[in-house]
Amino acid sequence: MTRLLDYRTGVLDAYADIYTPVALKALEALAPLNRDRREVMAARTARRLDRIRNRRRIAFLDPNTLIPRTSIRVKDAREGNFDGSEIPPDLQRQWIQGTGPATKPHASAKSGLRNVAYALLSGADGWMFDGEDALGQVETMSLDNQRNLKLAFAKDPLFLDVAEHVAHEMNLWAHGFFGREIIADWKAQLDFTTRIFRARGLHLDDRHVREADGTGFSASIVDLVLYVVNNYLQLRSEGRSIVLYLPKIQTAEEAAVWNTMLSTMEKHLGLALGTIKCYVLIEQIEECFQLMEIRAALGLHFVGYNTGRWDYINSVSDALSWDAEFVNPNIDAITMTYGYMRVYEDRVRRAVNTPDQNGQCALWQGGMEPNIPVGSREGVAAGMKRAVAGGEREQREGASGKWVAHWKMVHIVRPVWEKVGEANQLGRAFPRLTYTDKDAANLALLEPAPRTVRGARDLLSVALQYGNAFAQGFQAAALKPADFFGNDDVLYLMEDMATGEIRLSILWEWLHKGATLTDDDAETGAKAGDVFTMELFERLLDEEFAKLRRAGDRDVHDDSKETTLPIACEIVEHYIRSATKPPWDIDLLNINLNVQDLASARERIALYLDAFAKDGTRITENLDFQR
Repeated sequence: MTRLLDYRTGVLDAYADIYTPVALKALEALAPLNRDRREVMAARTARRLDRIRNRRRIAFLDPNTLIPRTSIRVKDAREGNFDGSEIPPDLQRQWIQGTGPATKPHASAKSGLRNVAYALLSGADGWMFDGEDALGQVETMSLDNQRNLKLAFAKDPLFLDVAEHVAHEMNLWAHGFFGREIIADWKAQLDFTTRIFRARGLHLDDRHVREADGTGFSASIVDLVLYVVNNYLQLRSEGRSIVLYLPKIQTAEEAAVWNTMLSTMEKHLGLALGTIKCYVLIEQIEECFQLMEIRAALGLHFVGYNTGRWDYINSVSDALSWDAEFVNPNIDAITMTYGYMRVYEDRVRRAVNTPDQNGQCALWQGGMEPNIPVGSREGVAAGMKRAVAGGEREQREGASGKWVAHWKMVHIVRPVWEKVGEANQLGRAFPRLTYTDKDAANLALLEPAPRTVRGARDLLSVALQYGNAFAQGFQAAALKPADFFGNDDVLYLMEDMATGEIRLSILWEWLHKGATLTDDDAETGAKAGDVFTMELFERLLDEEFAKLRRAGDRDVHDDSKETTLPIACEIVEHYIRSATKPPWDIDLLNINLNVQDLASARERIALYLDAFAKDGTRITENLDFQR
């Protein structure tokens, strides 16, 4: 039989415990679905180009049409006339889900397993082990991530040794913070948390697998196969569900492709249809036009939605890049109660509480709490007050739980739901979704808010830092604007890939749409009403880059200041200057992974931007792939 896939030199031998014969066979079985993935990605690019060329806003689907790649009418999906999933016992109560990868860059298995130990000892109801936005992709991190999960879930002796030490460290911290231990029996605690995995999105290619003809291969398929094949027997032997988070979906047709991938995986392993359960992250504005259709397309696999703030803001900015009237304010003004974000959240809670034809509703997991309780007493107190208030708001609005980005936040935010005591808010009464012109317009609703030089500095500083961290393998990084380095009253926030995406989108928007500032700025002399110009952008970029070059090693690693930091700056500058807005910052970062020479980076940036400007081609394959 002709082999459909090719593997990067050395990985099959180095990771024989992950690329097992069973896994390799499953990858071959799902490989033909890469064609479907390419088709929907081409359609995504075409829709984006059509919106820009014809100044077209996203619209609701015709209710009398079929959801593409399904036999379900749009009207039936909206009315709940489809078979959805029951919520399995281990997902009924998910008050707090933590998020983060199962490894660290350049780490041994013992060192990387500490991440898993923190997660499973945290007291979180669920932990989303990340294969996407928070997982670095340098070297073989994606495979180290899979290896560590397999070792931990199987309670390998190496993991148990690590977990015992980590439990002691966590209790020492808790004594200082809470005045009490948080782990009574570390071995029993390891069994508490539901295991969840986030695969990479359909828009990404894997770095270690490609098609035999040399074209890129879906990272989504690779993540799905390696996680499920390597862990499903262990999970099922313990009575646990196999649960995934699916990111960056834009349409019900894309959800249908995921449904086919999941069903094919189940059939290949002899599992009943619907065994694999999935949450869908609503982080793309187009999803909000097709929420019930996405539920229906995923059918027996779908258990809930998550409202992720950063990526969603980015998607709104990108979808309206052609509209000169749509200009976002400062990023910190765009909270979940701001304009289009409030509308988005409301549509999600209505969608999950619309029953299917069997009377089953779905879960709503609230968005991310990025705070880390490390800083001055005053800074931590203020940050934790905001975090608890955010959890209380989401609980009141109908969320069954929320995300936290650091294990230390679990015991701070979880009491919000403990006090209420209900396992979830399934079936809470909200008005049914409507599909009017006003509904569509409100998904881009702007409200008055500041747009300032200070806001631009913050966007630039964190975007530069994130690009630098990404290149070093830290796709999840604790960051804050450079002007607050050394100020412990301002907490670091845990940021992932969405950080870079949204900050560059807003900066591009301000520059190319001639955004006007709302406040005077004494330092630059800019006045309220002034336009955000290229001259001002270049000044701020130079100044913020210089601050990072002068920063201490704690905030900006010294070994990055002549290597990856200048490359991050180059990416920011070319992205913002580009007349054709790039669809993803991660594309430019990915093609420069493991590159530390600025001249080489410039060549790759130009290669990407020229290709995309010419005909919408995204360069997504690993340019350093070696057979």
